Amino acid sequence: MRRKLSCWLVLCSSIVCSKAVHAQSWQALSGAESPDHAVQVIAFLPNEMWIHKDDTITWSFPTPEPHSVTFLTPGQVRPTFTVGCPGTTPDGGDFNNSTCVNSGRITMVGTSYKVKFPKPGNYRLVCLVHANMTATIHVLDPLLQLPHDQAFYDTEGARQARALLMDHDGAPRRIREDGHGESDNASFHEHHHMVIVATGEAVSTPGGINSVTLMRFMQPSITIHAGETVEWNSLDVSGHTVTFGVEPQNTTPQTPPSVNVFADADGARHAIIYSTSDSVHSGFIAQAGHERGGIAQAPPPTAPLIAPPLPAGPVTRFRVTFVNPGVYPYICAFHDQLGMKGEVIVLP
Repeated sequence: MRRKLSCWLVLCSSIVCSKAVHAQSWQALSGAESPDHAVQVIAFLPNEMWIHKDDTITWSFPTPEPHSVTFLTPGQVRPTFTVGCPGTTPDGGDFNNSTCVNSGRITMVGTSYKVKFPKPGNYRLVCLVHANMTATIHVLDPLLQLPHDQAFYDTEGARQARALLMDHDGAPRRIREDGHGESDNASFHEHHHMVIVATGEAVSTPGGINSVTLMRFMQPSITIHAGETVEWNSLDVSGHTVTFGVEPQNTTPQTPPSVNVFADADGARHAIIYSTSDSVHSGFIAQAGHERGGIAQAPPPTAPLIAPPLPAGPVTRFRVTFVNPGVYPYICAFHDQLGMKGEVIVLP
């Protein structure tokens, strides 16, 4: 009897160990959105996971808003997505804290990216496109019990996405059930010829930082008179542009403003448009990025002598003076595919 019991214990122990070391595949999402693409959830969903050594996680990209899946090494300065960590890493690569792993900027809906974790540890996940998008992956020894299963992460990710989509704290906006936004101070901004360039906010959790953005010009159509100036103010945690006419090729945050943009005394960028056929590109309009001190941008090669030199770095205000009557359509060069478009109607 004692020998049979010993054999039974050995057999059970083998089964438990075999089960413990069996690698699993986990699923997560990079981003979510409202049905009309207006509200973009800038978050890894969920943004905290516990897995075992040698397990893999596959992040799927369900929205046209670009993201990256990036793991940096300890002490590594967070680069821009155009630089990478450096470059990109093939799908399915290992991350063990010794060499960075980077999916690159992914824009195609339905794409996925997989990472394997061969070493226990706590790892920070970042998106190189969005400063306010991070997560934490806890990799445990195979003999330790995991606190959650895939069903929990599916539910938790959906809950986090829903909470951000329905968030109402980001003044001066309101997100309605249909995903469109309204400005609580719309009449004030229209009266003063001001347009809010999207709105958004960041939300901290124990796993990282999530954010949400309403990808719309909050006053999509504004009417002024010839000779007047419109100012665009960014209230978002992400970056945007104000682009009239021909869009620069391969627009990135490093793309400088067009040559007809100069700086006002208060640091805002400014352009003068004379005709509906003129092209003007604001350059990147955003707050300074976390962990890397903002986006350096070269000044345009020409600028009015009466204006200060155009400074490099982040800018949150852009102005255009319209000399002649007409209808002037414009876009955000990064998010026009999401419906981020507007127009300025200039009366005599």
